[in-house]
Amino acid sequence: MAPFVQEKSLLLPVVDPPRSGDESLFKGSGMTKRGAYAALSYMLCAVLLVMFNKAALSSYKFPSANVITLSQMICSTSLLYVLRRWKIITFTVGDLWSSTDSGNFVPPKTLMHTLPLSLAYLLYMLAGMESVRGVNVPMYTTLRRTTVVFTMIVEYLLIGQKYTLSIVGSVALIIFGAFVAGARDLSFDTYGYAIVFLSNITTAIYLATISRIGKSSGLNTFGLMWCNGLVCAPILLFWTLVRGDLELTISFPYLYSTGFQAVMLCSCILAFALNYSIFLNTTLNSAVTQTICGNLKDLFTIGLGWVLFGGLPFDLLNVIGQALGFVGSGLYAYLKIKGK
Repeated sequence: MAPFVQEKSLLLPVVDPPRSGDESLFKGSGMTKRGAYAALSYMLCAVLLVMFNKAALSSYKFPSANVITLSQMICSTSLLYVLRRWKIITFTVGDLWSSTDSGNFVPPKTLMHTLPLSLAYLLYMLAGMESVRGVNVPMYTTLRRTTVVFTMIVEYLLIGQKYTLSIVGSVALIIFGAFVAGARDLSFDTYGYAIVFLSNITTAIYLATISRIGKSSGLNTFGLMWCNGLVCAPILLFWTLVRGDLELTISFPYLYSTGFQAVMLCSCILAFALNYSIFLNTTLNSAVTQTICGNLKDLFTIGLGWVLFGGLPFDLLNVIGQALGFVGSGLYAYLKIKGK
């Protein structure tokens, strides 16, 4: 029994779906401490990842968002393989080493069960990466706030989730603020805006699919990420070959630049951390909570985006719209924490 206890102590913490005994933030709270940590971790990773992706695509003018996404998938899958081989993580709920010690790690039947989630993840990654290129960072974060509406609709269609009037009111305030903030965007780009809204739809489908399939698969956060990598990486590799993205990458003038390689390395590491925190936040809390966390972290994203990459000039209407969005996000977070 001693070796088993020793292996168990090496496990990375907080990888399983919520337990019935999880401690709440405070008496009567609708969010556990683990859920709060997951939400904060997601917001930090999301802000940093947008900055590094924007640096690669805009500052260095890297020609292919698909190659960045493929690199992130390969790095994440490779890291999961190493961690699983060293028994630092498991892929199933609980510590069932004996049932998951095969070379596949996840049974083919389970892999097929998570196929819709993996395909939704591929669309989410591709649309999300391309949307960063199309518009400036402040407007990107503004338009992305509308994701919450798509998420609520998809959750209702897939799992019948309904929300109180107070929740709906806080979301309406977020959307109104987004429209006010974008009313005077002089850099309007039809393609860029269309890609951002497509990214919103794919994000909503992906998050709602996590809530539905992730909890019924028997896999924990790392197991779901592993299945995503196994399914999506070969598809994306084929797609980049067909489009000629790999040839563009080989001829990219900054490919061997230390600065560009550092940006890519940070992007891959943050993508792994972000995917982990997305799964964790969505399973511990909800898809809509995950979306609202995306809205709350926008304050830092917009500030850094203005400083590092430029964007919208100062405009009172834009500031008012951003403020309304933050108030709406804060109201939702308050209602969630209070258990309403």
